[in-house]
This record gives sequence, C-alpha cells and structure tokens, in this order.
Amino acid sequence: MKHISPSILASNMLELGNEIKKIEESGAKYVHIDIMDGCFVPNISFGMPVISAVRGCTDLIIDVHAMIVEPDRYIDEFIRCGADIITFHYEALDNTRIVNAIEKIKAKGIKAGISIKPKTEAEVLYPYIKDIDMVLIMTVEPGFGGQKFMVDTMDKVRKVREYALSIGKELDIQVDGGINDTTIKTASDAGANIFVLGTGFFKAEKTKTAEEILLNTL
Repeated sequence: MKHISPSILASNMLELGNEIKKIEESGAKYVHIDIMDGCFVPNISFGMPVISAVRGCTDLIIDVHAMIVEPDRYIDEFIRCGADIITFHYEALDNTRIVNAIEKIKAKGIKAGISIKPKTEAEVLYPYIKDIDMVLIMTVEPGFGGQKFMVDTMDKVRKVREYALSIGKELDIQVDGGINDTTIKTASDAGANIFVLGTGFFKAEKTKTAEEILLNTL
C-alpha cells in the first residue's frame, strides 16, 4: 500500500499542533520526524520532547528517522516517547550493532527500518532485509530540507525492491528528499511505496489530501 509521510521538519514549529491536525485532515496515516544531531549530518533538528509532544496530540504512525551517531543508544527512549517506526542509518553502525539494533527494536514490537545515503550502494542492505520492515532510500544528502531530488538514487530503489521480491519479503520502501507532485511518480515507478514530503506538503501552494497527492503515482 502507498502512503505519504509528511515531515514536520518543514512545518511551522510555532503551530506544531495545528500542523499535525493538517496532516490528520489530509488523510495521511504517518508523521515523519527527522532526528538530527549535528554530527552524523550537518544540522540539528529535534529531540525526544518533540516526539513526545507529537505522540501526545495524535494517533498517527510516528515515523522516526534517526540521522545520528550511535542511534542504538536511543532506541528505548524513542520507544518511550512514542515512536512506531524507528529507522537508523546503515552508515552509523557496524554490522554487529546493526543486527543488535534490529533485534532490540523488533523485540519491543516496533517496526525497524534502515536508511542509506545517496552514495551508499543498495547491496549493503541485502543481509538485513529479511529482518526489517522498511528501507529508506535518501533521495538527497541528509541534513537539510528543500533540496533537489536526485534521480540517480532510483536505481537503489529498484535494486532493493527486486531483491525483496526475490526472497519473498513484503518490504516498505520509503524515499525522502525532494519529493513533490512530479518526483513522487518517478519514485513510485521505481518501487517506492512510502513518500516523505516536507516542503512538498507544508509549503505547497495548494493544500492537497493524501489521496490527491498519491494520484500522481498512478
């Protein structure tokens, strides 16, 4: 099934409660929260209080994208604050810690995802796909919103989808970065089914429902 996951990184933080209502009113099921530490990526965004605040005002699926060093240190806190999905970066951990992080997230009944940056090859994800719920392919360099969609990352989406199908795995593939009315179709055709929209949702000239946005994937 296809979904949009509006990213509050592009929202008006002074009106966060109303921005969450906007997501709900659109019919979207997810809210995307980018956690950045200024080390793994060159920007600082949100921490635990924001996850808790969002959890306190909505039943939306809280989709946490951890762009931080040592993300496995914070799994319990993310869950305590209300995360439903925790996605961490392949580049942030070694193999042993990746495996342990997946096991820890899944043991708590939470969905686990792994993300890769645009320069990381899709094949590094193959050993983990059987055990995770989602792969997030970054379609811009992580760290800042409003960047231009990198069309060459679609090859990674295709490879991951083909591999998942080859092992009979039902896998969500999320794309994040520069997703708008045009690029969402490109990403969908490559095999993505969850689309993170930041400026494409909150800064759009015309407010659209999730259903209207997803019509562009057909």
